[in-house]
Amino acid sequence: MPDRSGTGVGSRREDRETALGILYAAEHADHDLITELENQALTPEAFTEDLVRGVAQYQDEIDELINQFSQGWHIDRMPAVDRSLLRMAVYEITHRPDVPTQAILTEVVELASDYSTEKSSRFVNGVISGIAQEKRRES
Repeated sequence: MPDRSGTGVGSRREDRETALGILYAAEHADHDLITELENQALTPEAFTEDLVRGVAQYQDEIDELINQFSQGWHIDRMPAVDRSLLRMAVYEITHRPDVPTQAILTEVVELASDYSTEKSSRFVNGVISGIAQEKRRES
């Protein structure tokens, strides 16, 4: 399988989608994120692996930020897909300065629209926008 990491928006979108699946599956099966990552039938792309490992490493910090910006919605009450998307996006915002804020926001909102509830894309957009404004000057 060729290494597509960093070759374009489409590949990053696919990598985020794969990471979302891993994060969701780990939570649904009550597995450790790294175990779920390592149990994938195909070796994930480098960007996917970075997202999953980053969320695993910084999950407490990430969840604290999400709770701070979710205005009355504790992370445990959110749909699992939203929780996974938010964790992934917050990791990118706080630990991947090489990834443009707008790219993160656009793709995560699109994934929320594709995979979660009707209102999720607006909710995810609001939380991630708030975190990005605080953590990144370019936003």
